[in-house]
Amino acid sequence: MSRSLALFAIGTLFGATAGFLTAASYGVTLDGHDHGEHLASTHSDTHHDMKHDELLAVSQEQAPELALSLIADPMSGWNLQIETTKFFFAPQNASKPHIDGEGHAHIYINGEKVARHYSNWYHIAQLPSGDNTIKVSLNSNDHRQFAIGDKPIEQSLIIKVD
Repeated sequence: MSRSLALFAIGTLFGATAGFLTAASYGVTLDGHDHGEHLASTHSDTHHDMKHDELLAVSQEQAPELALSLIADPMSGWNLQIETTKFFFAPQNASKPHIDGEGHAHIYINGEKVARHYSNWYHIAQLPSGDNTIKVSLNSNDHRQFAIGDKPIEQSLIIKVD
């Protein structure tokens, strides 16, 4: 019985590894995005068809508002609070067509995108020593960044870590 269980566990491990390697060879990563150039031409709804670099201009009256605060976590790191008005996080509609006033946030630390995020709180486990810039942008379901005219709706704050 234990030999069968061990063989099952080994088979499961190799199967999972083979599945991961196969997925990676096609450009699929654990972040759920398809990064394979060769797949973009065969799938019209792939990650490459999203509008990450485009702005979605909205009127001043419709424009979401964004405010950030960073609070030291009592255990470790920091908790980033993302406060919005006229905007709702909508993970159920990710990568679907635009709906006014809903979508997700992109979180950047020191210019590097670290997350696509769907709620008002985000835990930052650690930051390097020195000044760190935390930036958050608001994005539509179809990944365009909300903007007023050509000015993206985003906020930044700087935290100094000793």
